[in-house]
Amino acid sequence: MPVKSKSSKSQTLIGDHRVSCGHPLPFGVSHVPGGVNFSIFSAHATGCTLVLFRKESETPFAELPFPPSYRLGHVWAMTVHDIDYAGLEYGFRFDGPWTPRDGHYFDVSKVLLDPHAREVVGRETWMAPRTSAHKPVYRSRVPSVPARQDPNGLPRVPDSDLIIYEMHLRGFTRHPNAGVRNPGTFAGLAEKVAELQALGINCVEIMPVFEFDEAENPRTNPTTGDPLCNYWGYSTVGFFAPKASYAADGSSGGQVLEMKQMVRALHDAGIEVMLDVVFNHTAEGGADGPVLSFRGIDNKTWYLLDAKGNFANYSGCGNTVNCNYPAVREFVINCLRYWASEYHIDGFRFDLASILGRDTQGNPLSNPPLLEFLAYDPVLADCKLVAEAWDAGGLYQVGNFPSYGRWMEWNGKFRDAVRRFLKGDPGMVGEMVQRIMGSPDLYAASGRKPTASVNFITCHDGFTLRDLYSYNTKHNLENGENNQDGSNDNLSWNCGAEGATEDPAVTALRLRQCKNAMSLMLLSQGVPMISMGDERGRTQRGNNNAYCHDADWNWLDWAPDAFGAEMLEFTKKMIAFRKAHAVLRQPEFLSERDQIGSGYPDISWHGVMPWHPDWTETSRSLAFMLCGRHGQALGGNHHFVYVACNMYYQPLNFVLPVLPKPLVWHLFADTHAPAPGDIHQLGEEVPLDVQRSCQVGEWSIVVLVGK
Repeated sequence: MPVKSKSSKSQTLIGDHRVSCGHPLPFGVSHVPGGVNFSIFSAHATGCTLVLFRKESETPFAELPFPPSYRLGHVWAMTVHDIDYAGLEYGFRFDGPWTPRDGHYFDVSKVLLDPHAREVVGRETWMAPRTSAHKPVYRSRVPSVPARQDPNGLPRVPDSDLIIYEMHLRGFTRHPNAGVRNPGTFAGLAEKVAELQALGINCVEIMPVFEFDEAENPRTNPTTGDPLCNYWGYSTVGFFAPKASYAADGSSGGQVLEMKQMVRALHDAGIEVMLDVVFNHTAEGGADGPVLSFRGIDNKTWYLLDAKGNFANYSGCGNTVNCNYPAVREFVINCLRYWASEYHIDGFRFDLASILGRDTQGNPLSNPPLLEFLAYDPVLADCKLVAEAWDAGGLYQVGNFPSYGRWMEWNGKFRDAVRRFLKGDPGMVGEMVQRIMGSPDLYAASGRKPTASVNFITCHDGFTLRDLYSYNTKHNLENGENNQDGSNDNLSWNCGAEGATEDPAVTALRLRQCKNAMSLMLLSQGVPMISMGDERGRTQRGNNNAYCHDADWNWLDWAPDAFGAEMLEFTKKMIAFRKAHAVLRQPEFLSERDQIGSGYPDISWHGVMPWHPDWTETSRSLAFMLCGRHGQALGGNHHFVYVACNMYYQPLNFVLPVLPKPLVWHLFADTHAPAPGDIHQLGEEVPLDVQRSCQVGEWSIVVLVGK
């Protein structure tokens, strides 16, 4: 557009707007006396224009080119004076070469989203059709001056005490049975804090809540004809902005306040908040993807490219963020600092985190600068850092992810070993010893602790726990990808029938296996993570990649069937048991020796005969005993805990280790017994009539307490 400009000593008139050279830091938008400062980085652009909109207006009311003198290094910074920022929306145009072979996608016709936008507008209502009045689809909003929250009273749960609950924010309260005023929102989750507290977890790991486009999926459900969506949200549009449609009212910045209130409600209940963050790729996809922000601002800087300008795809999503390029690395660090300081987030789980350790050519680094910076950053010093220690490019780092004494890992080897053991695969007893002890074979040699291991059996990605024992194969036809998506190697077992069944024996075995899995996870050293709904018998009807379904079967049903109700009661009591017995959550690896003179090692291994475990290839049974006196220094009781696992198809009689007098064995849980005898209330364990031995049914686990 034509530009009229007049200059004074410090200000320039561009059109009708007084501007001056801005502050390069902080990036994004910031309030300054008498105006609003805009700052954005691009190393390869030849020109930049600030585009200003009024709320709900299709056309901008001003376009302000940055004078060349307002560029410092690679940063364009300008202050706009005497402007009403209420309802002010903005974007940027960048000029430069369009030469994809050289990695450049500059297009001055595109209005681009500010990567540092703290509020993003355009998708305020979930799956609402796009309107012609909102162009571009996404705009940045100038936020009001934020009110600082008092950080006092944060839970600060020790790593060894963590019990994580992975959840989908919308799915957690979207079901009509949730009974909340604002289902599927930050406010809805806040209404359910008491239920999370009653379950006993002390940390929620929330799947992506940064702004994303749920309507980007072009497919339809071939069974119903309904449109599919990007339900999970692993396709970030705005990294500093909470998702507007996750708020009861996201039309005027309500998502910011509502998310902060949700975090405060969880903190008041002693529950930490961990966010699942996706820095490995963005929503712009490959070369045929949309130009929303980074690609049009400085594609060559933000993404990994080969010599011909093609996008590297270590994420499996079309592009890979150039994480260890200094400017991009700083972006990631500043983003996490913002969430930690402004929202008081307690930790972050990094999707496909191995990508964060690749260099600018995609090669794995032995000492990745980004991972080191995050580990030692002063603002993030109290935040938990959890890595999904693999990527889609074949880099698998479970056990050797660069940790700097700080990083925890999703332990995929725990998941696989427990799945194999519970379905009776041979040769698994020896590995189960390592997994139960917190995987010292993976972490001890490098000086890491059992808390490096986040133990899980299911998560959002794959079968639910109930489906793990209801299906031998995936059933993903409704995803519209001809059942080609999702993992084919699930280590699942349908217990005798594929899918839903009315056979009471099959149903009982499935419930028993779910209890077995929950027990092993909560009785192992390390940090357990429960996937949303597993405690209530949630099913996805055999879909092991339900990323695209916003449907009642993919939400948490707060009125579970009899299977789910029994599972919920069992899980609550098993969590309470873990929290009461410090010996189950040691901050250091168990030694298998008696280091305090108690007469018993801290952990010992047994078979059907005490002190004689069966390590043979055909063995499908294992027992272990924890001497609670080794946990006295951590508080709580100092009971002995004995766990017998029988994954044979017939019962086994386990002869029990002899306790020191006057202690006797009490039954806490028997997954083979029908409810309510399957598990007892903490402190109400029943003394065994016969103290010498205990029968453990087929495919079952028995937990005893010596007190």
